[in-house]
Amino acid sequence: MPVIVLEASDLTSPLSLVRMWALLSGCLTFSLVASLVTPELNPDTHQPSFRILCMFTWCLFFILTLLIHVINVIQFHSLVPISWKNLTVTVAALAALMTFSASVTFPWAVMGHEDVWPRPIAASLASCLTFLAYATEAYLIRTQTQDQNGYMASVPGLLKMLQLWGGCEMIVLVVEQVRGALVKGTGVGLAAVGWQLWVSGAVYALCLLMSLGTVMVVLGDCAGRCPLPFDRLLASFSLTGVLLYVVATILCFTRVLELEKSGQDFTDRKTGQTLVVMEAVMTSITLLAYTVDLAFSIKLLRDRSHA
Repeated sequence: MPVIVLEASDLTSPLSLVRMWALLSGCLTFSLVASLVTPELNPDTHQPSFRILCMFTWCLFFILTLLIHVINVIQFHSLVPISWKNLTVTVAALAALMTFSASVTFPWAVMGHEDVWPRPIAASLASCLTFLAYATEAYLIRTQTQDQNGYMASVPGLLKMLQLWGGCEMIVLVVEQVRGALVKGTGVGLAAVGWQLWVSGAVYALCLLMSLGTVMVVLGDCAGRCPLPFDRLLASFSLTGVLLYVVATILCFTRVLELEKSGQDFTDRKTGQTLVVMEAVMTSITLLAYTVDLAFSIKLLRDRSHA
């Protein structure tokens, strides 16, 4: 049985201190949000869906960070059947992106705006501190030596995180638009959006699965066991993502124009436009990530062909 030897440096290193910072601020954030009462919440927007997303984000990355911190302190890396150097930067980078979204979404869509309440404001500030902690952790991991960093700490690896984050956010936006359309009436809302929403949702789900599969392969160190050349597979995924997101971006801006011309009430039209515009912005960011990733993949294939 292995002997656990704890040293002071394991708890006082910059990475350990930043992880403890993320744990404390994350725990404070979801504890405050869980204790909010109805008057402190926003009743006029799509609060339930976004509140679930924010709580899921804070709780998930709190658990993952706690596990990473404990395993790092007791030095049980060799017992973890995944790539440790890829896992830490993956969790830190994705947590920074997701908590950034939660820090923006919570004040906008969840907390009440009628009165000034101390707990929602404190939760917003704690969420911002959590984002800063994860961003600092990702930066510290990237500044380590090349031997200590894996593929996910490189620019293509971080682009994979950006693609995964964009897919997660847009799936939630599409689900919220479907839910809002169903609430408005028996199919009338869905008919106003039409087939474009379903095509966009299918595009986001497919690209999300491709990005998630790529990350799982890298974390499991299974690239060498892939039946196809992994670099060519990544290039094909990037090309597919670019093509699909071009279609999704066009559909998003088309839906914005359709909402402008629709005969809905001003409040419903304004709310629908907000969600679609948010989706269009996120789609454009993710399309940019896929385009840059495709450029890196083509460059890698060209360099290897000339070697």
